[in-house]
Amino acid sequence: MDGDIRPELEALRERIERTLDAARSEARAKRHAKGYRTARENVADLVDEGSFQEYGQLAVAAQRSRREYEDLQTSTAADGIITGTCTINAGLVGPDRARAGIIVNDYSVLAGTQGFFHHRKLDRICELAREQSLPLVMYTEGGGGRPGDTDVTTQIAGLNIKSFSTWAALSGKVPRIAVNNGYCFAGNAALFGCADFCIATRSSWIGMAGPAMIEGGGLGKYEPTAIGPIEVQEKNGVVDIVAEDEAHATTLAQQLLSYFQGAVSQWNTVSQEVLRDAIPEDRRWSYPVRDIIETIADTGSFLELQRIYGRSIITGFIRLEGKPIALIANDCQQLGGAVDATASEKAARFLQICDAFSLPVLSLTDTPGFMVGPDSEVQGAVRRMSSLFLAGAKLRVPMVAIFLRKAYGLGAMAMTGGSFVAPVYAAAWPTGEVGGMGLEGAVRLGFKKELEALDDLVEREQLFQQLVARMYEVGKASEAASYLEVDAVIDPADTRAVVLRALAAARTG
Repeated sequence: MDGDIRPELEALRERIERTLDAARSEARAKRHAKGYRTARENVADLVDEGSFQEYGQLAVAAQRSRREYEDLQTSTAADGIITGTCTINAGLVGPDRARAGIIVNDYSVLAGTQGFFHHRKLDRICELAREQSLPLVMYTEGGGGRPGDTDVTTQIAGLNIKSFSTWAALSGKVPRIAVNNGYCFAGNAALFGCADFCIATRSSWIGMAGPAMIEGGGLGKYEPTAIGPIEVQEKNGVVDIVAEDEAHATTLAQQLLSYFQGAVSQWNTVSQEVLRDAIPEDRRWSYPVRDIIETIADTGSFLELQRIYGRSIITGFIRLEGKPIALIANDCQQLGGAVDATASEKAARFLQICDAFSLPVLSLTDTPGFMVGPDSEVQGAVRRMSSLFLAGAKLRVPMVAIFLRKAYGLGAMAMTGGSFVAPVYAAAWPTGEVGGMGLEGAVRLGFKKELEALDDLVEREQLFQQLVARMYEVGKASEAASYLEVDAVIDPADTRAVVLRALAAARTG
C-alpha cells in the first residue's frame, strides 16, 4: 500500500513527476495556446501504448552552478530531449518488426536548445539504434546549440561533441525519419536535414541559423518566421511531406516507417480493368499517372514524397498484396514526362535509400527522355542526370519496369536502372512505344532534307505525320518485344500480378 511506501521510492516518484506535463502546467499551457502539443503528448501518440522505455528522464541542464536544482528539475526536465525505445505499428506489422527508437526535442525546455546532457542522451540512443538495428523517429523542433550550460568546464567551443556524426553515420544502417513543427534552427536543422525522410507541418520554419546567429554574423535582422518557411522548404525539396499539424505529422511518420517494417496481412484493391483505358487513345495527350498508381497499389497504400519538387518523376511507396514497394514514375503532365536535372537527383537519392533498406522498386515509365537544351545544361544536367545512372547501377534490390507509353533514349534507360535489361522484368502495356529518341525529334533530325524540300507547309506537315506514324509502327511495344528489347507486352489489368510474380522470382536478400 502507498501508506507503507519507503521514503526513497516516494522521493523517486516525486522526482519523476516533476518531469511530466502535469507538474509543468505553465509550459503545457503555452504549447496549447499556440495550437501545439507537448513533447510527451507527441511521444504518447507516436508509440504503441505501454511500449515506451525512457532513457535519461532525470537529466537536467548543466546549469546547477547558476540555478536552483529543484527549479532545474522542472524547468529543464530531461534536459530538453526525450529519448527511448518502443514499438510503433505493432498492431499492423507485429511486435518483432515494430521495434524502434525515438528522439523528441522539447521546445518548452530552453527553446529546445542542445545542451551538454542533451547531446549525451542523443548519442546514447543513436549508438543503441546502431547496435540493435532500431529505426529512429526524431522530432526536431528547437533552436540549436545552448551557450548557457555553465557547469561544463572541460570544453571551450563544444565542437568535439559526437551527436551530428553519430546521427549521420546511421545513414544506410537504419531508417531515420525527422518530424518538425515550429522553429527548427542551427543544430536542430542539421539533424533534420541528415534524416532519410523529412516531414514538417505547415507551421514550420527550418534554417541552418536562427535570427540571433544571422544578426550576430552581420547579415541583418530577421524575424524567425522569415527564415526557411515551409513554402520555401517544400519547393526546394528539403521537406519530403508537408503535414497539417503535429497529429497529422505523427500519423505520416507511422505510415512512412511501416514500409520499412515489412508486409501487412490486411489489404484491399480496386478493379484493375480500368487500367485498360487509362492511357488516352491520342498519344499526344497527357493523363494523371497518380490515378494509375492508386489503382495498381493496395487501396490507400500510396505515400508520395516531394510532390512539388522534381515534379517530372514521382517517388513514393506503395503496397502490393501487403508487401511494401518503392515506386518511381514519370508524370507526363510535367515537362511531358521529360526527366530533368532536379528530378534525376531526387529519384537517385530515393533509390539509394530504398536499396539500403532492401525495398524492391517498381518503375512506371513514360518519358520522351532527358530534358535537353541550353537551359537544362545551366542546371548542371550532365552531372545531375548521371546520378540516376549511378544509383541504378548500384541497386542490389530487384526492380520491375512497366512501360506505360513512351520509353525513349537515355531518360528511359535511367528510369529502369540504366538499361532495359537491368530490371528483373521489363514489360510494356500495349500503348508502349520505344526508340533511341522521341519520334517527332527523330523524324525532324533523320528526314530533315526531305521535309525542307517541300515548300508547301501543308504538304510538309503531312509528310511529317506520315513519317511519325511509320516510326510509331516500328517502335510499338509488340515490335520491341519481338526483338527482345522488352520482356513482354501485358494486359494493363494484369500489372499487379505481373509485378508480384516477377518479385517472387527475384532474390530480395
